[in-house]
Amino acid sequence: MSELLPQELRILVAVAEARGFSAAAAALGLTQSAVSHSVHGSEAKLGAVLFERGRSGASPTPAGERAVGHARRILRLYEVMGAEARGAARDGGRDALGGVLRIAAFRSAALHLLPPALERLAARHPGIRPEVRVVREIGAGAAGEVLAGRADLGIATLGGPHGTLPGLLTGVLTREEYRLVHPAGHPDPRALPLMDWDENCGSYTRSWWRAQDWIPRATVTAEDDAMVLTMVGRGLGMAIMPELSLREATDAVETTGLGPGGPVRQVGYVTTPESASTLAIRALIRELRSGNG
Repeated sequence: MSELLPQELRILVAVAEARGFSAAAAALGLTQSAVSHSVHGSEAKLGAVLFERGRSGASPTPAGERAVGHARRILRLYEVMGAEARGAARDGGRDALGGVLRIAAFRSAALHLLPPALERLAARHPGIRPEVRVVREIGAGAAGEVLAGRADLGIATLGGPHGTLPGLLTGVLTREEYRLVHPAGHPDPRALPLMDWDENCGSYTRSWWRAQDWIPRATVTAEDDAMVLTMVGRGLGMAIMPELSLREATDAVETTGLGPGGPVRQVGYVTTPESASTLAIRALIRELRSGNG
């Protein structure tokens, strides 16, 4: 099989992101025929159809999704190679770390786990420019962003029902217990309706919940954990929430432990083997671990 050239990889990524050959051509400054010819050539080299063509544009096939993810990651390594080489050439190589560092994280992790680590990272390596994107921890979540090549490292919930996505490396940063959250001073919080949010489906508490006869089915669903906290504080219900979410709790709510058999979740970093070997990712992982060891 012939290897794909960097320009062929860029075209695959552009078509996937633009969802069409014409739009990709315009973004790259190429003709549509050049883009179409390149994609056909890539498909021939890989032995798989990468895009479904239709009147509405082009969408990646499952093979295409995998190929585009690899393409993004390979192109990203070209960027990192340049950044590390330039860094090594500066000041005798005393600090070879520089360039953009792309991070994906779910909301509460982005608010509470990342900032202290990034502060320490910036103090030691001012040439690194973090770009943090908040993603919903639903489905593949932050780990999916890493696998797709859109992030170098993700902060994600680990050990879920679907396991770790193939081809990724993980490390645990913190282990969180869940607590019952209810309006402060309420005489019977377990009588309140249960509040929930979509991302909480990734917290792997459902089997535990089903075994508790005192927990009703969720009757109120909010957009995110911050909204749940606000609504609980206004006396509208109770919730079962992890520690990271509770760092934003006010005096309007109280929390109660769920006992030794209560649900827990692990939060950690997710990256690829190739990214794990880069200087910036290694430095970020050190800072994340030092703040959560």
